[in-house]
Amino acid sequence: MKTISEKTVKGSEFIIKESTPEKTFTPEDFSEEQILMKDSVKEFVDREIIAERSRFENKDYEYTKEVMQKAGQLGFLSVGVPEEYGGMGMSFTSTMLVCEYISGANGSFSTAFGAHTGIGTMPIVLYGNEDQKSKYVPKLASGEWFGSYCLTEPSAGSDANSGKTLAKLSDDKKYYLISGQKIWISNAGFANLFIVFARIGDDKNITAFIVPVDLKNGITLGEEEEKLGIRASSTRQVFFNDTKVPVQNVLGKRGEGFKIAINSLNVGRIKLAAATIEGQRHVTTLAVQYANQRVQFKSPISSFGAIQSKIASMATYCFATESATYRAASDIENRINQLINNGTSSQESELKGFEDFAVECSILKVAGSDNGQICADHGIQIFGGMGYSCDSPMEMAWRDSRIARIYEGTNEINKMLSIAMLLKKASKGEIDLITNSNEILNQIRKDVNIYDFNFSQERSLNQEQHLIENLKKVFLILINLSFQKYGTKLEYQQQVLMNMADILIDIYLAESVYLRVSKNLKKLDKEKKIVQESVVKLYTYESTQRAISSFKEVILNITKSDDHMNMIEIVNNLLSYKDNPDVIELRRIIAKHVIQKNEYPF
Repeated sequence: MKTISEKTVKGSEFIIKESTPEKTFTPEDFSEEQILMKDSVKEFVDREIIAERSRFENKDYEYTKEVMQKAGQLGFLSVGVPEEYGGMGMSFTSTMLVCEYISGANGSFSTAFGAHTGIGTMPIVLYGNEDQKSKYVPKLASGEWFGSYCLTEPSAGSDANSGKTLAKLSDDKKYYLISGQKIWISNAGFANLFIVFARIGDDKNITAFIVPVDLKNGITLGEEEEKLGIRASSTRQVFFNDTKVPVQNVLGKRGEGFKIAINSLNVGRIKLAAATIEGQRHVTTLAVQYANQRVQFKSPISSFGAIQSKIASMATYCFATESATYRAASDIENRINQLINNGTSSQESELKGFEDFAVECSILKVAGSDNGQICADHGIQIFGGMGYSCDSPMEMAWRDSRIARIYEGTNEINKMLSIAMLLKKASKGEIDLITNSNEILNQIRKDVNIYDFNFSQERSLNQEQHLIENLKKVFLILINLSFQKYGTKLEYQQQVLMNMADILIDIYLAESVYLRVSKNLKKLDKEKKIVQESVVKLYTYESTQRAISSFKEVILNITKSDDHMNMIEIVNNLLSYKDNPDVIELRRIIAKHVIQKNEYPF
């Protein structure tokens, strides 16, 4: 039996339930074994990836494959694979840790690694029968074979279930004959196995197939795509022309392909968030080192406030992404272990665990990719003209980070999904949004003062904790009023959903930052305590300001004119400060610490 943590929480319940620092996993909780693994991965990355940047930039696809094989030999491809199928069978947080540190230096390798270990392997681990897992997973875990995921089509991108690729049962009923076109397929040039999605007959939903790559079996590859970034990531079109696939290679059940695609993407989304963390950390370190060395007007540019503001933002966003990602990863891991100990199979437990936290996975995909792009953009700006040059690592980082906002479902799709999935949970009674939101609105209508709180300057971060709880109230008010306006048609109001999602994302990240720092305060010296408290205060402040703006836009759409000002005033009161933070000074404190350490310091 796997150890069950008393810290087990349910997916999405953060929006209606106060979390406690003591029950929150943070990066400071990594075990000695995990730290040793992290160091091993970093050594590999320094030697095989960072030192060979030019090879990746010059589209050396064979080198990408070579490094993937080396990663397989060292066990890095098998961390999350069960031991009985040739894997290391390590915890999900360990899997995330490897994914993070192996992905941060180069987008080409990150994409190849993620496509293989995530959506190229995990669908078989999660949905395959015993024969399928025994036959294919050990080869994928060792790096003998590489996997690829064939979902997207010219007419089926975000609307994945509309694909036109067809699978026809052969006359002898031993094979399916697959015909169609797939585009933007990562690892296509060197993959040994495709996970292919096709429609059988007039089925409503697509079906997933395990397809070994045999170019003599009706499979044709297009030329390598010319891309903005991730230049040494093999990306091709794949054409199927009556490709014979044994009936026993149906993955899951007929018509389950869309479900498999979505659930596999949940895993891919949170792993993508992890992949952006080390990238943000790496870019922040490069930027501050350059700023400390670059002298203008007889001073290092790191001494200038405009540069310090960017450095502070980079460090803060990275800290937030890291805090939220590992909080969710640990919660997923605990949920899986809980299900296993309750008698559910390991396979079913993993499926249910990731499905339960699908909202968090979408949140983190958006936050990680957005923050990664912001960090890379700030990095270029700090480098100035050198940042725009191909001779510096910054322009590669910016180009490579851009794709993260598109694949694994665009950020826009993921924002709308996060709200849609939350509402679905509410409709099924899994999370009580309605009771909680009605209670808040009733308090407002009865003129109950919901704004006051016991503010004490002696209690660290008391005000930030209160504001984060009020951010949740603002979100619940908004989702309640939006549902009153649109009812079941709310899912079609994309601009409304996007604004609500922005608030939801900020809630999860702000709370994660607060929980992490609050948990670790007793372990920090005076300087580090001041710096990390400043990170909490800065991120909370920025979150409240963004929420006010997002709320205003939606409330003007969903309420009558008489109610506009009243609701805006209510939200302004909910998110008001009794002790306003000196935001400029907060940024100075954070930046000074990063500059002194000459690297990302957390």
